Amino acid sequence: MEYKFEKLTDKIYVCASSDHRFGTDAFLLADFSQYRRKDKACDLGTGCGIIPLIMQKKMPPQVTYAVDIQEGAIEQLRLGIEKSETEGIVPICADLKELWEDAPLGQLDLVTCNPPYKAANAGFQSVITAQKIARHEIMCNIDDVCRAAERLLKFGGRLCVCNRPERLSDVIFAMKSHNIEPKRLRFVSKSPEDAPWLFLIEGKKGSKPFMKVEPQLYIRSENGFSDELQKIYDTGKEQK
Repeated sequence: MEYKFEKLTDKIYVCASSDHRFGTDAFLLADFSQYRRKDKACDLGTGCGIIPLIMQKKMPPQVTYAVDIQEGAIEQLRLGIEKSETEGIVPICADLKELWEDAPLGQLDLVTCNPPYKAANAGFQSVITAQKIARHEIMCNIDDVCRAAERLLKFGGRLCVCNRPERLSDVIFAMKSHNIEPKRLRFVSKSPEDAPWLFLIEGKKGSKPFMKVEPQLYIRSENGFSDELQKIYDTGKEQK
C-alpha cells in the first residue's frame, strides 16, 4: 500500500491511500458539526481519520473515538497521529453494529458519520473491497449508524451526518426510528444554478420535533471557491 501524507496544518497530517482517502464532504461535515472543546465525540466509519484530524485544527473535543471496521483504515489513522501533534484521538477497530468493549454508552455529546451513500446493490460498484465498503451499504447502513449513535449519545447529544439528497427520507426515517430528532438541515450545491449534491443534517437524542433548514451552502463562486468554503478549508479569512 502506498501512503501519502496530506498536510492540514504545519502540525497535522492525514495519511491517505487509494483505499482510504477523503473529499470536500469531510470538511463540510466537520464544520457543520459545530464541535466544542468540552465535547466527548465519536466519528463512526472514520476511514483515514480525516474528520477527527480536521477537528484538531481549532479547539478539538476533549476526546474523539475514531471507529472503523477496517484495520487498514485504523493503521492509516495511527500513522497520521504519529506524524501530527494531536490530543484526545482514540483509534478503534470495531464494527459499529456491535461497538466495542467499554464503549462509552450514553456518555457522548457528539457523533459524526460520513456514511456510505449508496444502497448495497445500487449502481456501479468499485472492484476494490475497501472502496465498496466506503461507497455502498455493505458492512453497515444508515439505520445501523443511527442505532449506534443512539447507544453512544447522552440525552440531548447530537448526531451529524452527510449524504446525497436522494437519501434524505432514509436518513430522517432512521434518525426518528432511534429517538434522534432531526433539528438542522443544510443543502450543498456547486453553485446557485445547480441542484444540491449533498445535504448535512443534525439530530438530537430525545429532542422534540422542530427542524431548521439553513441557507444553502455554495461550493464555487465566479472567482473559484466560495468565501464560505475558503473559510471552512482555512484558506480564506479567519472565522470571527
